[in-house]
Amino acid sequence: MAAKSEAGFAHRILRWFDDHARTLPWRNPPGESLPLDDPNWPYRVWLSEIMLQQTTVTAVKPYFEAFTSRWPSVSDLAAADDSDVMAAWAGLGYYARARNLLACARAVVRDHGGRFPSDEATLLTLPGLGAYSAAAICSIAYGGHAVVVDGNVERVLARANAVETPLPSAKAELKRLAALATPEERAGDYAQAMMDLGATICTPKSPSCLICPVEALCAGKARATDFPVKSAKKAKPHRTGITWWIERDDEVLLVRRHERHMLGGMRALPSDDWDKKGTDAALSGGDLLGEIEHVFTHFSLTLEIRTLPAETSCIEGLDGEWWPRDRIADAGLPSLFAKAAKLALKGRKD
Repeated sequence: MAAKSEAGFAHRILRWFDDHARTLPWRNPPGESLPLDDPNWPYRVWLSEIMLQQTTVTAVKPYFEAFTSRWPSVSDLAAADDSDVMAAWAGLGYYARARNLLACARAVVRDHGGRFPSDEATLLTLPGLGAYSAAAICSIAYGGHAVVVDGNVERVLARANAVETPLPSAKAELKRLAALATPEERAGDYAQAMMDLGATICTPKSPSCLICPVEALCAGKARATDFPVKSAKKAKPHRTGITWWIERDDEVLLVRRHERHMLGGMRALPSDDWDKKGTDAALSGGDLLGEIEHVFTHFSLTLEIRTLPAETSCIEGLDGEWWPRDRIADAGLPSLFAKAAKLALKGRKD
């Protein structure tokens, strides 16, 4: 787009946003002055951005409200027990985010007096903050002129400019286009407007081009669903594993996942090394209750659920805790093990 078109593009996007912005619990209404005198405002923006990474707004809302109710400030979160935060995160996925959440909160309290820095360069030094998160906090929380590019923004710009280069090779070109289109004023509103446009109108499969505020400026509208062009996907590798349901009286044995393993720091059922390429089982045997399928970002998994008697010598030395069976839903198990527990409980009843 030419400079004039870029200015018109941003103007149309912002005008549409003023009338159609989604009402979200972490959002300042469009056009209103930022609540910079509220020390918890940047915290809320940061928390929402971390939660929204690869997760839908619908899924995030109840987690955001629960976290901000339980830990209303970054200092409160920094002082929280790791296990409490991991349990509260359970079900939201991508659990490294929860570990980075704690590390970042503690760094903000320790190194920045309990308030998030406002410039991108300093934000990038915090644990778990990459280019997108730093730009989002800088622009949305502080009104800084930062270029925010997520999947929604990439899709809108790839269509508007008919970018033929496939992703991920097109990322640099899309970042350049985003920088050209981002206005000097209201950069935070513009970033959120682009996200809203991508989420509600310029959607991946069924874009509503006729009601799009930039339809007249869109070079790719005639074949919108062809953009962004994507490289051919490689088939995900498949792994298998075993997890054990071990009861004693009315309790179930849970363990804490090793910090360096997938789902690290989370409570879980005892299992073998399904998260590694090998399957060096920590336990063996047991009666098969069934199996579940689960898909991670980089591989799919078939997990067997087996039972073992509590007195077996195989569980000696396991660092675990006995959890009330009828309160297993309160243990904060990640989705994989919550599914396994559901199957195990059903198997007991059957």
